[in-house]
Amino acid sequence: MRISVLAVPGCPNAPLVCERIAAVLAGRAVPVEVVEVPDETAAARWDMKGSPTVLLNGADPFAVPGARPSISCRLYRNVDGTSEGAPSVTDLRRALAAAGLSEVAG
Repeated sequence: MRISVLAVPGCPNAPLVCERIAAVLAGRAVPVEVVEVPDETAAARWDMKGSPTVLLNGADPFAVPGARPSISCRLYRNVDGTSEGAPSVTDLRRALAAAGLSEVAG
């Protein structure tokens, strides 16, 4: 399992997404790479759909179809219709399980 968090420098939501990933991993030895994406060129190279973006094995499980690479702030929609700057723990758990990480913290 390869987990990457792509974020623009100083992104206020990057620490939150990292905390939530750590909560889901619950101490499992899975490295999380944080990649600073400084400009649109790098965003296009990484296919970052806003900051922060979570990649699981190189794929963005939260990407909206048709979204273009961007260094803008990214919002994640919750089940209740609200939005946050990071995926919820529940959504991260579901995405990690779908990507092949078994027995994620419940």
